[in-house]
Formats: sequence, structure tokens, C-alpha cells
Amino acid sequence: MNIMPCYCGSKESYSMCCQPFILEQKYPETPEQLMRSRYSAYATSNAQYIFNTYAKEKHKEHTVTDILNWAQTTQWLSLKVNHATAITLKQFSPNTLPTVNFDAYYRHEKHYYKMSESSRFVAEDNQWRYLDGDVAEHTELIQPKRNDNCFCDSGKKFKKCCGK
Repeated sequence: MNIMPCYCGSKESYSMCCQPFILEQKYPETPEQLMRSRYSAYATSNAQYIFNTYAKEKHKEHTVTDILNWAQTTQWLSLKVNHATAITLKQFSPNTLPTVNFDAYYRHEKHYYKMSESSRFVAEDNQWRYLDGDVAEHTELIQPKRNDNCFCDSGKKFKKCCGK
């Protein structure tokens, strides 16, 4: 039996990691889980989930159609979570917003990119929601040669990682 690894880069299978959140069978318990599931939703072009997990005040700034267009024209390659506030919903205080700092690698229109962001989260209706983020870096990457180490720091050759 071939178990598909989760898009978010965890060591779990997709069916045990992000898929239950995206299918709304359960809800993320931490901001990091929400961030990972949103990344997986981009990778699977589930625009409705991405829209639903925005903070309510951000709904007027986004449409499901725009999110879907971006997700479908982008190949999401890897996610690396660098730091995440360890907090549960019961510990949430609007005075200090929890954050998740991550690097996302993707391919768009035949070019490779790295985006580093510090995302902020709020609790609404007893669920985590993505509020916004500060992009610290957004750069186009030079495509490595097939046998070069991959730019996503996986330790694999490019041809066996993001170059598949």
C-alpha cells in the first residue's frame, strides 16, 4: 500500500495530517496546524478551505475564484516551518497574536521562488484563523542542475526533490 506523504512536509501521511482539516472532519488545534493545512490546501487547489480559514475581516479582500486561480497556476514544492508559537485556543489572548514563521518554495510560470513569511493568527468561533503575514523575503531562485542539492534544504538532489 502506497501512503501519500503530506504536502506540508510533516512525517505523517496526508490522510492523517492535513486532509481531515481540509475536509473539515476536525479543526486545527494550533496555528502551526492551520498554516500547514492551508499550505496543503494550496497544493491541492482547495480554494474554499483557504478562504474559510481567513479571519472574517479578511473575507472582503479575497475571493474563492482568485485563490483558486493562484493555486492552480502554482506548483507548491515544499514548506519549512522555522518557528511557531506553541499555543492552544484556550490560551489565546488578542493582546498577543500567535505567529508561524515559514519558508515556502513554489514554481510559478516556469520560475522557482522562495517566500519567507511571519504569519499571524486569531481565534474566531473557537477555531484558528489566518489574519495576515509579513513577507520577509520573496525571491526568484536560480534553478539548480539536476544533480545539485535542492534549494529547499531537504538534503536531496534537485532531480529527486523539487525538480521532479
